[in-house]
Order: sequence, then C-alpha cells, then structure tokens
Amino acid sequence: MSETQIHPTAIVDGRAEIGAGTIVGPYCIVAADVILGADCWLQHHVTLAGPMTAGARNKFYAYSSIGQQTQDLKYQGEPTYLEIGDENTFREFVTVNRSTTAEGKTRIGHRGNYLAYSHIGHDCTVGDAVVFSNNGTLAGHVQVGDHAIMGGLTAVHQFCRLGRYAITGGCSKIVQDVPPFMIADGNPAKVRGINVVGLERNGFAPETIKAIKEAFRLIYRSKYNTRQAIETIQQELPASAEINQILEFIQKSERGIIR
Repeated sequence: MSETQIHPTAIVDGRAEIGAGTIVGPYCIVAADVILGADCWLQHHVTLAGPMTAGARNKFYAYSSIGQQTQDLKYQGEPTYLEIGDENTFREFVTVNRSTTAEGKTRIGHRGNYLAYSHIGHDCTVGDAVVFSNNGTLAGHVQVGDHAIMGGLTAVHQFCRLGRYAITGGCSKIVQDVPPFMIADGNPAKVRGINVVGLERNGFAPETIKAIKEAFRLIYRSKYNTRQAIETIQQELPASAEINQILEFIQKSERGIIR
C-alpha cells in the first residue's frame, strides 16, 4: 500500500482523515471533518471543507473549492453534508456546496468529469459518469441522472432535473425538466431531438434508439399534449426499460418538462 504524501506547505486539520496513497499538494487546505479515500490527488491550492466524504481516486485540480457551506440564505450554521463517490475529476475553480440543512445532503456519484468553473449547488444529487463542461452551473436541489452531459455555460434552475443520457447545448437556460435521452438547447431551452450519438457510443441497440425516437416524436412533434402523448406511447410502443424511464420521469415531474 502506497504512503500518503502531504506537502510541507499544505494545512491539514488533525480531525481530517486522509486515505492511503493520497497526495496533498502545495498550499492545499483540508479542513476538519473531511474524509478522503485512498489514492486521491490534490494538485495545489485546493480547499476541502467539511463535513464531507469523498471516495477513492478522486482528483482535485488547482483552486477547486469543495465542501464549502451552502450559499442558501436560509442556512442556520449547523453542520451540513457533502458525499462524493469514486474516481471523479474536479478541474480548476470547480465549486461544490454542502446541503442547507442537516437533514439533507449534496450527493455526487462516481466517475464524473467536472470541467473548470462548473458549480454544484446545495442539496443537488448528481449521478455517475456525467460531464459538466466549463461553467456548467446547478442551482440548489437539482437532480442529474447518470451519463448526462451539460454544455458549457449551461445554467439549471433550482429543483429541475436532467434525465439519464440527457445533454444540453452550450449557453442553455434550463428552467424545467429535461427527460432522459433528450437534447435541450437554447435560452430558454427547448428539446431539439434525442442524444443519438451518446446512445450509440454507450451500446444502446438500434431498436431501442428507434423506440426512443418514436417516443420523442409523440411527445414533441405530434398534435398531442403531454398526457395524450403518454397514453399513446403506452398503447403503441413496446414496453422497455428506456420507454418506462421516459414515462416515469415525465409523470413525476413537478416543474413540468421542457417542450
């Protein structure tokens, strides 16, 4: 097992826990109640504030600030929480905030790639294998599904959701939910099509992609309203995990879906 390395200029609180093999570079600050898994890497000038936990093999680049307190003005000063999985990359100046209350938690999954200046607000839940391009920004209580991609300078309103394999175009303004597998683009954003390239790259079968395209047509390119489109999909399309995900996502939407 490799040894932990902490640069002499780094400040690591005695109440932090640093996993085996983790490298803490120059001028980093690791505060109390930070728990880091094995083989993490902090480049330099990284700030980790607690209470927060991060799993193994996470990379934190220069000037990222992870686990700072919520920016929500309702915050009362009690300990709040951030939980990060394994093998994420946080590039320069990325910011991630803890939850607003002790009852909640900001959660980030595994293998995400968060590019420079992206931001994850309080109480967000972010899935696995996501990509946030530069300056992608989540307000509070946003949910992002696995394999979603946010284009650069995308801004997502609080309490919105991005479904699995959804993708947003650069400079998009997201004020309602983006269903799974869809492409949203514009200010305000509209759904433009389905994420065919992403689905193909991730091994979705041609018949599955065809069914998702037909669901898109019924929801976005037909004469039906959303309720009628759902009923028609249920009647006309073969049941599948992907179609069920789209229907369930829409039916559970509180802000409504982007049209």
